Amino acid sequence: MRGRLAHRLQAVFVSPIIRRVGFHLNRLTAGMERGFFLRLLLGLLAVVGLAAVVVTAIEGRHDSVGGVAESFGASFYWGVTTVMGAGDASYVTSVAGYFVSWLLVLFGVAIVATITGALVGFVIDFLLKEGQGMGAAGYRDHIVVCGWNPTARELIAELSTDEYTPKVVVVHDSEKNPAGSSAYFVNGDCTNTDDLRRAGIDEAMAAIICPADASNDADMRSILTVMAIETIAPQVRTVVEANNPAHVEHFKRARADEIVVTSRISSRLLARSSLYPGIAGIVTDIVSGGEGSELYRVALPDDYVGLSVDDLSSRLRRDHNATLLAVGRDSASYVNPGPDFRLQPGDDAVVVAESLGTLAPLKVDNG
Repeated sequence: MRGRLAHRLQAVFVSPIIRRVGFHLNRLTAGMERGFFLRLLLGLLAVVGLAAVVVTAIEGRHDSVGGVAESFGASFYWGVTTVMGAGDASYVTSVAGYFVSWLLVLFGVAIVATITGALVGFVIDFLLKEGQGMGAAGYRDHIVVCGWNPTARELIAELSTDEYTPKVVVVHDSEKNPAGSSAYFVNGDCTNTDDLRRAGIDEAMAAIICPADASNDADMRSILTVMAIETIAPQVRTVVEANNPAHVEHFKRARADEIVVTSRISSRLLARSSLYPGIAGIVTDIVSGGEGSELYRVALPDDYVGLSVDDLSSRLRRDHNATLLAVGRDSASYVNPGPDFRLQPGDDAVVVAESLGTLAPLKVDNG
């Protein structure tokens, strides 16, 4: 029971909205002196305490030490409630008591007005900065999309239809969110570490780098983005869309985890489709989540170790209504392995299925 309650409290305090509010509070108070709020609180307590001493001396009970302490406590509580605008007007009956009460009321009005103005100003600043992409995402285990192009638009639409739906953050130099309500927006430079941190790159699941256009300069900027991510968050999986196949080696040297050359994929798919009709439609249906054909990479249960490819394919089909495409081992993928291939601990599978069902999506550790 305690563990469940602690987990719920932790979920509340680490929720994205709480983390965003904390980011803006730190930003707004960054230029303030650290002891400002402490001195303000101590000053408030001193004023209320002085008023309580005066009221106790004028109207309190002095028949015993206990009576004085009790009277001072009641007066102090009255002073606090008076400052907050909810004090008991009948607590004081003398002219001096009325005078102290009026001073506390005026003091309380000033404090409430100051606090109200600060809160309203903070809310307005919060909404404006969030709308302009100047906030911080506050997500964990999300996907960061660096840059914007037609590919980014399509991939966000694809991610939103996947059964395993992660949060998405778009980092792009723009006045408004290019993804609309489909993703959180960070207005900034993908090569800037501060902007990447606002996108939560340190706690992201993966980063997708999309070139702004089809030029070689866009590839060079994508390489700089990969290097920036690897510098501050090397554990994050980086997937890059490359324009020029000649730049693949540069991306590898920048330590990108996966490089997708869209022109190479398109040309090869066109070539196979010209030889074998319908290939393009089948591949498109698989990668775009057609009817009953979502593409997943899943972890395999421990009791699958030792199975042959035929046995694995049969069990996946029987137990999960999934079709085996490939087996992953370490950093290699085995497509259509031979009959002597046996599963080893840690192997995973790439399957086509209608849904994940009881299968678990593979979590890749890049650390």
